[in-house]
Amino acid sequence: MPTGSRASQKRQVDRFHLFCEAVVNRLPFGLRSIVAPTFLGFCLINGLTFGIDLAILTGLHSGLRVPVPIAVTAAYVCAFALSYVLNRTFNFQNHAPVGPQVVVYVVVVVVNYLAVILGVTSMLAAVGVHYQLSRVVAGICEAVYMYCAMRWVVFRR
Repeated sequence: MPTGSRASQKRQVDRFHLFCEAVVNRLPFGLRSIVAPTFLGFCLINGLTFGIDLAILTGLHSGLRVPVPIAVTAAYVCAFALSYVLNRTFNFQNHAPVGPQVVVYVVVVVVNYLAVILGVTSMLAAVGVHYQLSRVVAGICEAVYMYCAMRWVVFRR
């Protein structure tokens, strides 16, 4: 049995997982058979990290006048590093070796970044859509891709 801070972390991880299961089990209209607890966990964690992404983006672009592609990149890297740690620990409870897993995660993130985040955000901003709204639209596309990639590729059992 873990001791000290390890036991505390295990309790927090277990509470998070039980919370996600309890919410999913209470979903109406048969949704509990469609929605996995890890999907809810992903939504909660990535909602938090997306908020952090937008805050960093806003600070860099509006506050420091960093160009949109550079601000998007810096914010994205920070948010996805945090997302990896939180999803690995709390949501997917994965204990695979970190080294090879991080390599796969980086490939998934680079593809997502180039195809969705930088491409969609920059394109929408270039045609006149406000940069924050552009990032939100790209974030919706990104959420679907990233959940599927994390569940079935990065953190596969």
